[in-house]
Amino acid sequence: MKLKSLVRRLAPLAALLGFGSPAVAEEAAFDRSDADPALWVVKDDDTTIYLFGTMHALKPDLVWFDDGVATAFAESDELVLEMLEPEPAAIAPVLQKSALAAPGRGLSKLLSTEQYVRFAVAAQRIGIAPASLEPMQPWFAGITLAAAPLALMGYEADKGAEKVLLAAAAQRGLKQVGLESFEQQMGFFSSLSEADQVAFLMSGVDEMGDMDQTFARMETAWATGDTAAAAALLNEGMDDTPVLYDVLLAKRNERWAEWIDARMKQPGTVFVAVGAGHLAGDDSVQVRLAERGLTASRVAY
Repeated sequence: MKLKSLVRRLAPLAALLGFGSPAVAEEAAFDRSDADPALWVVKDDDTTIYLFGTMHALKPDLVWFDDGVATAFAESDELVLEMLEPEPAAIAPVLQKSALAAPGRGLSKLLSTEQYVRFAVAAQRIGIAPASLEPMQPWFAGITLAAAPLALMGYEADKGAEKVLLAAAAQRGLKQVGLESFEQQMGFFSSLSEADQVAFLMSGVDEMGDMDQTFARMETAWATGDTAAAAALLNEGMDDTPVLYDVLLAKRNERWAEWIDARMKQPGTVFVAVGAGHLAGDDSVQVRLAERGLTASRVAY
């Protein structure tokens, strides 16, 4: 199973949940004071919906919330994200249900001896005791390991696009909407078979040495609005894992397109910000919108 690109896409999730630690990334060759991530717009006579692809964790020196993105946001009276952050007290019960293994089904029981050795070596290299991940379901252990290099590479969840947009929305008193709940997002992963979860974890273990270059390339593609490169980096190989592709990308994009279609029937200006991988590739939100007769046009700025 080719899960490398999936690990790349999901690594920042753990940072959003408070995990993170580590590897100095190569500096990308573009003007960090003038990033121009891609932006699209769907509109009719009385409704405008902007579509903005995000990165969940970014370096603090990257300047992107200006120019066309800032203008579109200033025009909007509603911010829509994949998920609104739950109250801290609501997180633990969901993780207990979705992210922790059943008694007696920890990682040492689910992984083969050879797999566990590889996993343990990878965890120890980044300063994580393998035993601390033992109670986790494999998918959550995989995301935790994949997110670990972010901090030392200089990426911060608090500087991610969602956090910046949420702060700006709160300052303006904008309506905030989540397309999914925290429990629903955790369920996407916990509902995967043990085999798919283990494959995801081991793919991340095997690719940890490339994380610095991988995130540098992702950042460059995002910051320069190179959607072709973003599609290749974010979605490459997912079509080789039909279950994961269907659950984590295709079905979600279809539901979000349905939501946008319904929202177009109400007047107003809406800023929709979802992970950049959902706005790239053959099954992107824009493609699903086109099937509904809605055109998402790239905003030139």
